[in-house]
Amino acid sequence: MTAFITVAIRTGIIGEGDDIVAALLEGISRSEAAQIEDGDIIVIAETALATAEGSVVCLESVTPDSASITLGRTYGIDPRLVEVVVRESDEVVGGIPGHLLCMRGGTLLPNAGVDASNAPPGCVVLLPRNPDQSARRIASEFHARTGARSGVIVADSRTHAMRSGCSGVAIGCYGIPSVIDARGKRDLFGRPLEVTKQALADNIASAAEIVMGEADESTPAALIRGLGIPISDCEGVESIAAEDCLFMGLLARGTKGRD
Repeated sequence: MTAFITVAIRTGIIGEGDDIVAALLEGISRSEAAQIEDGDIIVIAETALATAEGSVVCLESVTPDSASITLGRTYGIDPRLVEVVVRESDEVVGGIPGHLLCMRGGTLLPNAGVDASNAPPGCVVLLPRNPDQSARRIASEFHARTGARSGVIVADSRTHAMRSGCSGVAIGCYGIPSVIDARGKRDLFGRPLEVTKQALADNIASAAEIVMGEADESTPAALIRGLGIPISDCEGVESIAAEDCLFMGLLARGTKGRD
């Protein structure tokens, strides 16, 4: 059985239009993994992927409207950034100084995923347009260039309710299930599990974040080996409706109760 390892993949700075698969393969060749093998899972930071795909906005090109100017004043955010965030959001739920809390694609996240970290000066990076599709494409290119069948996760770092710090979360996934349903299994005392689901892709993304870093490491990816998860054609990150979410559901009911 292959030992479980998590290997950092250094690539240098990824620019718009770069061949991110070539950059990753070169980084892997210089790492302890040496090459991709069947069953490996590659975790890629969303900022590097989005940059390569051209999802970069220079704030000088943005003209904020009056609503964005007002939100910027309220929360102490550059109105041009607010304008970009609003464009990327399905809904702005609220905010705190420096950040807007937004709904985007069925997910609650700060600033709609718009990120100035590791972006060119004066620019911000948007989330990849279709992370699941990008994960599928990258896995297909890995297979075409190396012959190995691997899973691919596109990862972001997020905060969690009432916790300090960030951890990894999958926003795109191909080759492995994003969630493993453990309902029906029994616990140590024979009781059937009724609600338990393992967030497999999120857990892997968090493990990868440990070696990828958040600053100037130039390590936008990691290779996970030895999990023994079969690679298949499954695609997508499983999410739930806002009304079924413990945090969002309580927020919505609390808001209605004050009407």
